Amino acid sequence: MKLEELKVYQLSMEIGEKVWNIVVEWDKFAKDTIGKQLVRAVDSVAANLREGFGRYHYKEAKHFSYYSRGSLYETKTWLTKALNRRLITMEQFQYFMTEIDKIGVKLNNYINSIGKQTK
Repeated sequence: MKLEELKVYQLSMEIGEKVWNIVVEWDKFAKDTIGKQLVRAVDSVAANLREGFGRYHYKEAKHFSYYSRGSLYETKTWLTKALNRRLITMEQFQYFMTEIDKIGVKLNNYINSIGKQTK
């Protein structure tokens, strides 16, 4: 199976692009402070999945998937700060939180499947 076929990877790539499209419109100060941190966190979700997948060993795939999950939840903090500082709307915030929760479930399922063989 290719990583691109996994829904968790597809969703993590999509949310990264959606966050980018919002942050790129912010003023320089907001981009330089919260924006960079938010984009790095959300982009790390897919990047860590890719890195773990590319290591070709289930223990490393699982290890990097834990990093991916950490980045996913770090993203929540930066989105909360963006909301509190009126950089995103409540509607945007709620959308992203819902998507993060969906990705989190899929990511946990993926982590739990790593290293298990079907008989």
